[in-house]
Amino acid sequence: MSTATPRPSVIQLAIKEKAALYAAYIPLFADGGVFIPTTRDYKLGDDVYVLLSLPDDPQRYPVAGKVAWVTPPRAAANRTQGVGVRFPADDKSKLLKLKIEEILGGHLASERPTQTI
Repeated sequence: MSTATPRPSVIQLAIKEKAALYAAYIPLFADGGVFIPTTRDYKLGDDVYVLLSLPDDPQRYPVAGKVAWVTPPRAAANRTQGVGVRFPADDKSKLLKLKIEEILGGHLASERPTQTI
């Protein structure tokens, strides 16, 4: 019997507009994070490899994150099913977090509801 850890699943997330980025970004995580709508079954702590595209940016940002919360199907308040992925505490993630916060600018202080906590 093999005890090899399963390879992290790869999720491509292309965020095309600022409003969608605002709804998906998780500023509560110290190193940043993002909500990914998915019907796939994830558990807390699962490793996920995210290829993230940001609005008006041709570059794709690879993030080796961890599932930090799960929104199950048929969640209360019609929340979108998916997972919150926490960025790792490394320099690439710090730069990505700064880039996202730069794109969002003043939106971060908004009271508008998001898909996150």
